[in-house]
Amino acid sequence: MVVGQNLSREIAAVTVQAAPLTGVGSSKQDSKQDRYENLELFQKVLHFVEANYVEDKIKNKDLVYGAIKGMMETLDPHSSFLPPDVFKDMKIDTSGKFGGLGIEIGMKDNILTVIAPIEDTPAWKAGLKPNDRIVKINNESTKGMNLVEAVSKMRGKKGTDVMLSIYRESFEKIREVTITRDIIKIQAVKNEELEPEFGYVRLSSFNENAAADVKKAIEKLEGKHKLRGLVFDLRMNPGGLLDQAVEVSSLFIDDGVVVSTIGRNPDQKEVKYAKKGNARKDFPVAVLVNSSTASAAEIVAGALQDHNRAIIMGQPTFGKGSVQTVIELGQDLGLKLTIARYYTPSGRSIQEKGVQPDILLDDFDPKLLAEARRKQDYFREKDLKGHMVNTDEEAKEFKKEELDALSSSKEKKKGTEKAAATDKVKEEDEMAPMKFNPKEDFQVREALNYLKSYEVFKKLAIEQRPGSGAAVKKTAANQ
Repeated sequence: MVVGQNLSREIAAVTVQAAPLTGVGSSKQDSKQDRYENLELFQKVLHFVEANYVEDKIKNKDLVYGAIKGMMETLDPHSSFLPPDVFKDMKIDTSGKFGGLGIEIGMKDNILTVIAPIEDTPAWKAGLKPNDRIVKINNESTKGMNLVEAVSKMRGKKGTDVMLSIYRESFEKIREVTITRDIIKIQAVKNEELEPEFGYVRLSSFNENAAADVKKAIEKLEGKHKLRGLVFDLRMNPGGLLDQAVEVSSLFIDDGVVVSTIGRNPDQKEVKYAKKGNARKDFPVAVLVNSSTASAAEIVAGALQDHNRAIIMGQPTFGKGSVQTVIELGQDLGLKLTIARYYTPSGRSIQEKGVQPDILLDDFDPKLLAEARRKQDYFREKDLKGHMVNTDEEAKEFKKEELDALSSSKEKKKGTEKAAATDKVKEEDEMAPMKFNPKEDFQVREALNYLKSYEVFKKLAIEQRPGSGAAVKKTAANQ
């Protein structure tokens, strides 16, 4: 969930799409009689608590709200109950009076965790990084707090402060970070000429102008030299608006499916097609992704990969392949409910698995090398408590003993890898904002090298698409 300017915008950014429910079905496992019996049990418990609980201040409404909240928490982590204060905020046109921090958050091991800070926002400038654990908000523990509640507490009037207590593996102790809320105005697109005829475009969020701004960035690069190749950077892009994902995809493909969404019932299917007329096919594209590439960004990466329009390079993406809708219940109440999964043009679900790169690249920044090698520490959809599993027949799961081994191995490494990593940054401020310099970025350089060798690698890359063979892995061992 994105902590930004407007909660309705945040929900759009995280959920990708809000679609109306076409019908209400019942679980195959539960008969009508079972439901009546369960409701009778709930009524008995409610009555018993109201009549016998030691404190007489408890309200019936609080008990019912608590029960609904608990019900939603048995589902996936993107479904939640929206109580009056949160639902009201969601519907208010804030008109610049309320601000946020600019981070995508989720739950990992029941702890509020940063998926990605959005570039140039207050959270980014404060030095928050992926996988940071937020253990307190304004000295209030986040234990037991759901995502909607956390977002509500981090929002507030522009110019006011919020204090986050942050745990990071390299920290010796929890740090308090004070961040000033601001209206989240994102410069979502940046561009640079890497070399004559080879351009770089970075898209950090799918806001309402994403496609138009990407198109302008490409045109600006072509104003210098005719492009022979483009590096399209979607790393640390937490997603955004579905229509912009379709529009951005349409800049590179002009025919066919971009994404499909399928609900529980067979008739709950929607297909989005590329829009004709804007596609550029006169230069090769290398798309960079990582574990913080999520939602709408995964739609674009998956579409360009399935249409063989781009080579995907980097790390497996976050793996959020679900669609949510917001349902108004009256009395200023609402539900945010997962109603469908989305699929790439070839029919792949990226839920939990993410988009698998054609060429795997580690991040060879010395400060991040140890973390890059501990891939089990990357925070992805599969780390969220109660996440939906991928139902594709080819999906595989770790065996219990493998997971136990990973956990054990992680503990053993703490004294060696952690020490090596922290020694290199000991004299630097670990809360310094991340900086992108494309010309000095290892993954960007590798993407550039690929584009220069495009004709040689074109056939190889297509043959090694996921499902037709193993991806190429580039690591320190074969440099």
